[in-house]
Amino acid sequence: MRLALIFGFIATRLALAQSGTQSPPLSDEFARAQHQIQQGHSAEAIATLEKLNEVKPPVKGVAHDLGLACYRSGRLLEAQQAFGKAIQDDPTDMESVQMLGLALYRLGQPAAAIPYLERVRQWMPNSDADANYVLGLCYMNARRYDDARKAFAAQYGVPAESGPAYLLFGNMLMTADLPELAAPAAKKALQLSPNLPLAHFMLGEVALFKSSPDEALKEFEAERTLNPDYSPVYDRLGDVYTRMGNYQSAQEALMKAISLDTSRTGPFILMGKVLLRRDDPQSAVLYLKHAVKMDSGNYVAHTLLGQAYRRLGNEEEARRELDTAAKIQNANDLKPQPIQ
Repeated sequence: MRLALIFGFIATRLALAQSGTQSPPLSDEFARAQHQIQQGHSAEAIATLEKLNEVKPPVKGVAHDLGLACYRSGRLLEAQQAFGKAIQDDPTDMESVQMLGLALYRLGQPAAAIPYLERVRQWMPNSDADANYVLGLCYMNARRYDDARKAFAAQYGVPAESGPAYLLFGNMLMTADLPELAAPAAKKALQLSPNLPLAHFMLGEVALFKSSPDEALKEFEAERTLNPDYSPVYDRLGDVYTRMGNYQSAQEALMKAISLDTSRTGPFILMGKVLLRRDDPQSAVLYLKHAVKMDSGNYVAHTLLGQAYRRLGNEEEARRELDTAAKIQNANDLKPQPIQ
């Protein structure tokens, strides 16, 4: 009788397994792991999900959730494998398709990520911004620049062939340290939208990068005409005039930048430098002390302030500021900041 009961129990479990019916403990474990993920305890959920991921037939959703938990824990290789299995189990699982693309990108495989992110866009044209952004970066990596522009345009909801789309793409190229490609994008943006703000500004930035102050001055002046209340354009004009040795014009431009926006450190630092060049260390100290107060970790501000104190004969304060600058530079292994 006892043997009959045992064999009956085994037969029942086999029948349940063959029919795909999950036993309550299995469901409970899955639910507990899902709760842990929701609570931000992805690492704790992984061990449970890894066991459940080996169950045959596959438990629906386990591979997907394992992928999410691994992705959020930074275990990208395991995430890649889990999302691949999730797609095998359910080819319509678009979130797993998208997450596999994101994981591949983060693993340094942008070319491999493209088909998955494109597939998401085909299924869901309005897919989330992360997917479009990463797809754009992948296209840039593959030098598919037109496709990259279209992806970024979709992310920001602008027409792909519009001036704003080209300017947006130019900004992405500048961020990627590709100014030589950003300039044609900005020129195309102006061709399509001649009065588009910030396109001339971008061309001025590229000219500064190329150490062409005359060209930069022309572009920043054009931007100022279109965008007269934009503080950074006066900051850049101050920079250009400083490079050209026209300190009076630099001071006037920087005063306009500061008047429009007192929250940015750069104009205060550059103003301090210009005033030192104009042999006015007393005024320079006022601007540089304000810059240090705004950003105590900026070693350029401390260096210039030390130089101003030295000009005033205040060796103690000068030594303190220069020592602070050296400590900051050494601690952060910084290169000299681009203030000429």
